[in-house]
Amino acid sequence: MLFDTTIVLDVLLNREPFATVGAQLFSQVERGTLPGWLCATTVTTVHYLAQKSLGPEQARQKIRTLLKLFEMAPVNRAVLESALVSRLADFEDAVLHEAAVHAGALGIVTRDPAGFKGARLPVYAPNELLKALKISQ
Repeated sequence: MLFDTTIVLDVLLNREPFATVGAQLFSQVERGTLPGWLCATTVTTVHYLAQKSLGPEQARQKIRTLLKLFEMAPVNRAVLESALVSRLADFEDAVLHEAAVHAGALGIVTRDPAGFKGARLPVYAPNELLKALKISQ
């Protein structure tokens, strides 16, 4: 499952009420019961925002944690070209989606499933994914 940037920020910056559900999903990735992917652009965005709120050293620690926990979906020319012709309206979402497709992720988890209308992969809100995994909230 490829995690949208907002889910990652929710967990790392403890943004309630969303952090708890996101942390439960991270826990499943850590246990190996849920394959976890991040788009390479998510890592740079997370670092930029974490550095502003937490400072440079804590931001780097957060990135180290993400790199240990998740597989990375690269963003290359093929991903960007696919995103340009994607049915998704938002280019950033299209890049994330195409990175997930090219990496072989099984789906996308996001707080904005409507933003992925027309996706070729299954798209879940965090609560929906927890229910699909049969994990109590």
